[in-house]
Amino acid sequence: MKKPRLSERIAEQLESMILDGSLKPGDRLPAERVLSERLEVSRPSLREAIQKLISKGLLFTRPGGGTFVKNSIATSFNDPMVAMFRENPEYRFDVLEIRHALEGNAAFYAALRATDDDKVRIRSNYEQMIKLHGSKDPMDEARADAAFHLSIVEASHNLVLLHVMRGLFELLQNSITHNLDKLYTIPRVFDPLSAQHKELMEAVAEGRPEDARKAAQHHLAFVEDSIKEIDAEEARKIRSLNRMNILGETPK
Repeated sequence: MKKPRLSERIAEQLESMILDGSLKPGDRLPAERVLSERLEVSRPSLREAIQKLISKGLLFTRPGGGTFVKNSIATSFNDPMVAMFRENPEYRFDVLEIRHALEGNAAFYAALRATDDDKVRIRSNYEQMIKLHGSKDPMDEARADAAFHLSIVEASHNLVLLHVMRGLFELLQNSITHNLDKLYTIPRVFDPLSAQHKELMEAVAEGRPEDARKAAQHHLAFVEDSIKEIDAEEARKIRSLNRMNILGETPK
């Protein structure tokens, strides 16, 4: 069997760091000298490995500004689907169904495998999400929500699951932005969401895998029901306005 080149092994190591979240989208790679010392490899081999990942679309460079992890690693997976979901809003519930299955398992394994660092990161993301409640842009809170859930997926230490979930969150945020806005601005929805997030966080932190799975699945069922309820309310408003227009009435 042909022995892989050193640059290929370095590229695989960097790719694993991207997939497991050690290097996050938008992060700048450490300086070449620092990174080569950290990985204990030569700078020419490191340079070759970085070029391989640039060719694969995982990294990009800015002239005079360094090398960065691409913000949207799963773009090729998501772009056509985002367009499809915008044209067919009902497909968003397909995403929620998949999340329901995947995140229940992610929470289960996170409760079994989470390190102390994982638990600190999960709690920090939870606190940031609560802190952003009432932000001028509700999408700030929605993005913090995604970061919280992804930190639990990261704690499962399943790289395939993490890669898939990152793509699903990007797809979900691009396709139902309007509904995400509403989820964080309606008190009757936000209060249970906050309690569910806390329950999920504590089940993972305390190493209760079955409770963590149930908490994740209960939370996602609530999100799906809430979005459907919001849709129904908006549909009723539209029908009411149309009726008023037909009758020549003035909305109150």
